Amino acid sequence: MKKTAFIMMIIAMMLTVAACSGGNNGNNGNNGNGSAGTNSANGTGDPGATSATDGGSDNALTGDKPELRQLLPYNRIDPNSDYIANFLEEKTGYKVKYEMLPEEMPDEKLNLLMANKEPYDFMTLTKSQFFNLAEAGALEPLDDLLDQYGPNMKAGIMDETWKAATLDDKIYAIPQAGTGTAASMNLVMRKDWLDELGLAVPTTRDELYNVLKTIKEKKKVIPLVGYESIEPNIARTFGIANPWEEVDGKLIHQAENPRMSEYLAFMNKLYKEGLIDSEWPINTGSKVIEKFSSGQAAMMSLAWWSAPSMVGALKKNFPDAELVTLPYLPQDNGKAVIGVNTGITYFIAIPKWSKNKEHAVNLMNEKLEPALFKELVIGEEGVHHKFEDGKYFPILPKFNDDLNNGSYFLTGVDERTYADYWQARVRKDPVLQGYYDQFQEQAKGLFIIDPMSNAEPIPSIAEHTQKLAKFTEDTFLTYIAGSASLDTFESYLAQWKADGGEEMVNDANAWYAAHK
Repeated sequence: MKKTAFIMMIIAMMLTVAACSGGNNGNNGNNGNGSAGTNSANGTGDPGATSATDGGSDNALTGDKPELRQLLPYNRIDPNSDYIANFLEEKTGYKVKYEMLPEEMPDEKLNLLMANKEPYDFMTLTKSQFFNLAEAGALEPLDDLLDQYGPNMKAGIMDETWKAATLDDKIYAIPQAGTGTAASMNLVMRKDWLDELGLAVPTTRDELYNVLKTIKEKKKVIPLVGYESIEPNIARTFGIANPWEEVDGKLIHQAENPRMSEYLAFMNKLYKEGLIDSEWPINTGSKVIEKFSSGQAAMMSLAWWSAPSMVGALKKNFPDAELVTLPYLPQDNGKAVIGVNTGITYFIAIPKWSKNKEHAVNLMNEKLEPALFKELVIGEEGVHHKFEDGKYFPILPKFNDDLNNGSYFLTGVDERTYADYWQARVRKDPVLQGYYDQFQEQAKGLFIIDPMSNAEPIPSIAEHTQKLAKFTEDTFLTYIAGSASLDTFESYLAQWKADGGEEMVNDANAWYAAHK
């Protein structure tokens, strides 16, 4: 595997961390978890549960269960005080200390943590984070651990799914699959302001521009608030829908899309004219919701899972506010498209230096014991959910009170049952269900699947994706804000190719040719 460059970077960061911390910041070494303990019972109260301790005498799960430490993506909750954290501790006997990456610069923080060999026992990673660490040799191969301690995971996760976490014929993570193809977000705006100004809902990119311009002139608010360089609802109107796409039988990366510079020029035009937030380059998702719900902005891109919190905050501040969802805006040819990745949502991996590898796998295995997994996802029947007409429905408000953040604690799903259970989560809130259903209805027939969705780890992509993504994000934001000229776009693209982009594209096409 091509990991030299990343390993050199890790060594450099380790030296920097050591220099800055005087060699030890108090977080290194033993985290108090002590000896590798045991699972003397399956902890679920279900005599039919499959426990990793069943059979065999060579078992590392003897003694007391250690406290485990898990690293998670950023979320606007305190996971350690959540109902689900307490539920899982009660059912499995494992106390877990949950920690999160920051909302800003999470990849950089993760790299520093790994350089410092922070003693996490398991980590929930994005695809690029997983590929990067697997390629660098920072993750523990799980095959033997799964054979001994992971029967529920091996039974509930499909063979095709495991391939996404397999590198050089070894499994390096628990791949957490999603629930299928679905639209995740769309533009929403203040309908009461549209009505006040006598404006129609925009249905094209040109109409969007005119509406934003009128809002700026008449309402004196931020017309469109957002963050990150690729605003998907606008980028799609230029035919930019997925990180990878097929053109004439060959794969190209989003960076090479022939209309990328045109999209960036349009975003720069919006920025210069004050039609998008002046703080776009430094905004976060939380800041976007805050600005929109406080009445500072007229339009934002809304993910359906964020709808309850955003709408609740907006209605608290402006009880009479009304919202409208735009249709998915079409390309110049009149056809709208929505990019979608049908692959893995998260990868749950174990650092090589974890002292509790067996316990980490055992805990994740227990969470996929059928009865426990069902209760983790939709709670107790008659208390949190009910089953009617072949479907699961939440019992409110108990479902929301206890299980609102349940998905955040998943470490893999039983693919045989998860899709059915998951529908109850959509039905847990009328606002959430309303936006989810509306987005799916609007998206019918518009999906374009990323051809690399289910690709197994490819060494060059694992090595280069994270650094090139940061390079691209930083560069594109300077183009949007006008601090760099788009006349340099070809220089950017040449640098992108030279720094590993060309190698990624060549290897992606080799994989694609073999799997079409």
